Amino acid sequence: MDNLNCSTEHRKGQHITREERNEIEVRLKDGWSAYKIAKHLGRPYNTISNEIKRGLTPLYNGKVHRYKAETAEKVYLEHRKNSRRTFKLLTASKFIQYVVDQFQKEEWSLDASFGHALRTGKFRRKEMVCTKTLYNYIDLSLIPLTNMDLPEKLKRKTKGSRVRENKRILGDSIDDRPKEIDTRMEFGHWEIDSVLGKKGKDEPVVVTIVERKLRKSLWMKAADHSADAMQTAVKNAIGYFGDQYREVFKSITADNGSEFAMLSELKELGIPVYFTHPYASCEKGTNECHNRMLRRFVPKGRSINNYSADDILIFGDIINNLPRKILGYYTPDELFDAELDRIYTR
Repeated sequence: MDNLNCSTEHRKGQHITREERNEIEVRLKDGWSAYKIAKHLGRPYNTISNEIKRGLTPLYNGKVHRYKAETAEKVYLEHRKNSRRTFKLLTASKFIQYVVDQFQKEEWSLDASFGHALRTGKFRRKEMVCTKTLYNYIDLSLIPLTNMDLPEKLKRKTKGSRVRENKRILGDSIDDRPKEIDTRMEFGHWEIDSVLGKKGKDEPVVVTIVERKLRKSLWMKAADHSADAMQTAVKNAIGYFGDQYREVFKSITADNGSEFAMLSELKELGIPVYFTHPYASCEKGTNECHNRMLRRFVPKGRSINNYSADDILIFGDIINNLPRKILGYYTPDELFDAELDRIYTR
């Protein structure tokens, strides 16, 4: 007895299978209509109708046309040969070379190169390929870059986390920080950290301060990892903005490292300071992300004595002039300068 209510479910867009073609051929010989076959196979009527047209085979010198599963399968496979998208290497060759040059000379990411070129109109959209395609081309070795050249792609977190207790809190907890700071809608809220090169008591460090909204980085070389050195570096950064420093520094968030033991004293300057929970670096993730960028220039284990204060400033300028997708492919420097113009001209 024929099953008129086939319960087989098909994923939307799934192609007709060889077995279904054989069944279509048998059912047509039994006199079934295309509609009845479609209901039986759980397929849309148009799908079965088009399949029947595709498999029509002339018989008896073309006097009769009947559906043949074998013919339909051959037509299907022939169509599949041309169904894949072709590479745009030729039509987008100038853009791809631009991306490679920006990556190698300016150390821009693939997405920064794509977004900046699109925003500034350097290339028309049809002359470009998207960021995902650029990464695919690298995987396929179609452009002169490799995954080993990409500073972030091969990084993976392999260690699990563990909860530790009884860590000191140096001041106001991040729980007390106003919730509107989390939205990143207001300019002037910063995160701070320090980056070590080579471990050692008297080894210099890099103090990293990042603005949460515009991702502007202030990188400074400090004499050592002590609280006094951190405090001196921070006060120098604040002093650079003169009497309007409260408009630029509305809050600072730090972790509970001993180097920030004196940071709460900034309250005397009218700058609130908040501290993350113990072992919760994700609570100042913007700074952590920029620290990884710093590692492109200062690898772990290499003494910061090898770099001058000007070198550290130059590294910061490179990152601050990197277009960011999250900023609409503007650079942090462009938006930060516009914010300072607003503060100092009103």
